[in-house]
Amino acid sequence: MPQEGEQSLPLVRSLNSRIPIKAVFCNRSPRVVRPLWINFRGEPQAYNDLQPGTGREMNTFIGHPWMFRDAETDEPLRVNSKELYLPKPAEGAFANITLPVYSLKDRALQVIRRLVRPEDYRSLEIARCLQEELEDQPSVLKDLRRMNQRVEEHLQERIQGQEE
Repeated sequence: MPQEGEQSLPLVRSLNSRIPIKAVFCNRSPRVVRPLWINFRGEPQAYNDLQPGTGREMNTFIGHPWMFRDAETDEPLRVNSKELYLPKPAEGAFANITLPVYSLKDRALQVIRRLVRPEDYRSLEIARCLQEELEDQPSVLKDLRRMNQRVEEHLQERIQGQEE
């Protein structure tokens, strides 16, 4: 437990397992992909980008989480249909990176971000809430905070369930 005034480590982070595994990152999307290893402090560390339709063998470890982002827009991508890749020996070591299924609204926001300069978002004749969503750019750090919060809530629910 952290002492008073100390920062606790995030729940989504690499663990020191020392069990090596060779993973194969396969970019099955039309985007340039940026692999991000989540280090021991829960911080994303970028690795060399993967071009569309390419793959790379990666030396990593059991218990080391990875995320994958669009290298240009920082939009989150899916890996084996999930947000996070956590190498496990039983699942094999393939990480198939694909586009998520976007809602029509999310896809429209992506297109507008590509076509309109950020300083012009407020001049668009659209609802203020959509202008605010345009200004809320994708961010790996925000996504990690959200994942950590979700893991913490899940753990608290399990603890409460055991106490009852």
